[in-house]
Amino acid sequence: MIGEEFERAREWIAEAQCITVFTGAGISTDSGIPDFRGPNGVWTKNPAAEKASTLQNYLADPEVRRFAWQNRLHSPAWDALPNSGHLAIYELERQGRLRAVVTQNIDELHQRAGHLAANVIEVHGTMRWSRCWSCDDRRPMQATLERVRAGEEDPHCLVCEVGVLKSDTVSFGQSLVPEVIDAAMRAADECDVLLAAGSTLSVFPAANVVPRAKASGARVVIVNGEPTAMDRYADALLIGSLGELLPKLISHDPVAKSRPVG
Repeated sequence: MIGEEFERAREWIAEAQCITVFTGAGISTDSGIPDFRGPNGVWTKNPAAEKASTLQNYLADPEVRRFAWQNRLHSPAWDALPNSGHLAIYELERQGRLRAVVTQNIDELHQRAGHLAANVIEVHGTMRWSRCWSCDDRRPMQATLERVRAGEEDPHCLVCEVGVLKSDTVSFGQSLVPEVIDAAMRAADECDVLLAAGSTLSVFPAANVVPRAKASGARVVIVNGEPTAMDRYADALLIGSLGELLPKLISHDPVAKSRPVG
């Protein structure tokens, strides 16, 4: 979809000196990671997966945890690679014009596309680490999954020996980290353009980055495969494939070198 609205959005992004990008599950579907609520979503096809994503169910029921560990073991995210949408967003960091990537995703594909970890604000945590619910011990998820492959159906914490392990992600019923949300809102307050890509913008408080950026005077560009809950805030609304739209929307600068931001 290339038209006047697209051209305006591309011009705003080209001229902006400080851009915050907000991403959701829709940017990772082209990498083979299904979303949650879509027609082919994880929870649509398997309601038990949604049950395992609720903290109270997970902590209380060993059977739910056993299911969750098998799900983690066979997640398509382990083999996923950044797609053209991720790489287009990284171009903003390479040019020194990225304020931050605020993401709802837990797959770390932004970092794998090249972003410095400090420039990625993961509001829902990361699946690539496990954490003990009792003593807070944190270690790479693959080390814990090796124990599952070896036969432990519901691995316990190796430090305190009694704690329940889960992925270092924010489940339903679990509090978000206030410092992370504060960092996301600051990134929204301090940008010239807010580019929201691949999110329905219906999960809060993360979705508040859109009205916050708008209130601070930023242009808001929304790119998604379908309408979102925040379309009324958009200065430009682009509906279509992120893998096709984002590389066309963000101009490549062949002479730019990676520069520090912030």
